[in-house]
Amino acid sequence: MLDGVSLDQLRAFLAAVDEGSFSAAGRRLSRTQSAISEAIGSLETHLGVSLFDRSGRYPRPTSEGAVLVADARLVLSGVDGLKARAKGMAAGIEAELSIAVDVFFPIEALAGAATRFREQFPRTPLRLYVEALGASVEPVIDGRASFGIAGPLPMLSGGLVAERLTHVRLLMVAAANHPLATWKGVIPKEELARHVQLVLTDRSALTAGREFGVMAPTTWRLADLFAKHAFLLNGLGWGGMPRHTVQSDLDAGRLVELAIEDIPSGGLALPMSVVYRASDPPGPAGRWMIERLAMCPKQMGDADAIA
Repeated sequence: MLDGVSLDQLRAFLAAVDEGSFSAAGRRLSRTQSAISEAIGSLETHLGVSLFDRSGRYPRPTSEGAVLVADARLVLSGVDGLKARAKGMAAGIEAELSIAVDVFFPIEALAGAATRFREQFPRTPLRLYVEALGASVEPVIDGRASFGIAGPLPMLSGGLVAERLTHVRLLMVAAANHPLATWKGVIPKEELARHVQLVLTDRSALTAGREFGVMAPTTWRLADLFAKHAFLLNGLGWGGMPRHTVQSDLDAGRLVELAIEDIPSGGLALPMSVVYRASDPPGPAGRWMIERLAMCPKQMGDADAIA
């Protein structure tokens, strides 16, 4: 029975979930309400479960339907990735390769890949944007970058495809002379709240107003990771930093890793993903760069970095 499940049925199912009604799903997919209802009904028959409770004014996902939403998204995402990769293979080499990179991504890994890139594609110039948070995705959305390397985001805009690339370790640190550096044992959140937390400023409208990892009521916001690093070294606050940027400071005793409640020893593993427009995937040069970056786990700060 499952062999009869179609991508069209899955798209109708997800559109109805996202839009809240079959009629709205039809408008989104440029189809009639009856066509959406028929597609979802056929999907329910093939799966053997009811995906929507239709007893109210608007259909609501059943418990089974809610569980299957993630699976349906995974299937369609995989198909979009397959089509995008095939299109990239068939396309000609890009006139220029533009990349938007999250500031947490190890620039040494990118520089190493760029060295090989220059040898492989000597006639293709490279343009690089280094941004934080949602600003690493905005150049992809507006077409300035062929792909981005982005950290964890709460959601992606429609029409974007994400491929998991690696992860980086985020440590909570403070200067050796900071009061938190001498705390014995795990630091409770109420103690953290008594000290200034240094955080990156979000310059993106995509994630404006959302907080990422903010634990203290008093924050100093900086628009540059290197400025945050300097402020940390001067004892002006505590905050999270990628391990590869502070490892030498930890080894020299200038910074101390803080043991914080709910954060594992060794830091948090922040996923890094390649993001691009489904309608305009990376060409041969961009795909080469993505695959080269996926081969650099040791430069990411973890031998097991590739997920």
